[in-house]
Amino acid sequence: MIGTLLAVVVVLVALEHLWFLVLETFLWTRPIGLRTFGHTPEKARLSAALAANQGVYNGFLAAGLAWSLLHPEPRVGWQIAVFFLACVAVAGVVGAVTVSKRIFYVQALPALVGLALAFLG
Repeated sequence: MIGTLLAVVVVLVALEHLWFLVLETFLWTRPIGLRTFGHTPEKARLSAALAANQGVYNGFLAAGLAWSLLHPEPRVGWQIAVFFLACVAVAGVVGAVTVSKRIFYVQALPALVGLALAFLG
């Protein structure tokens, strides 16, 4: 049961980071990107390269989480999931401290739930 819940959380966190990849890499200067991040068109234009780079890193997190679910050895998959969930949690805490407290709830908290499930299982 906990293993299934962990897999669901890993999928959700991976999908969330795929969305961040799209949002930061391709939609940063578009209306949805401007609304999501509260930027003016000028600020978005000036920071688009940094956002695209950040988006790529979010894609790597999503790929790592997907890898954890697809690994043929469950114990290794668990270790990969723990590593990438910890990376997401740390990034979310840093973002909450440096950018917006909202990032904790959107990014770090789901990863922390996943880590709790990983260690309960």
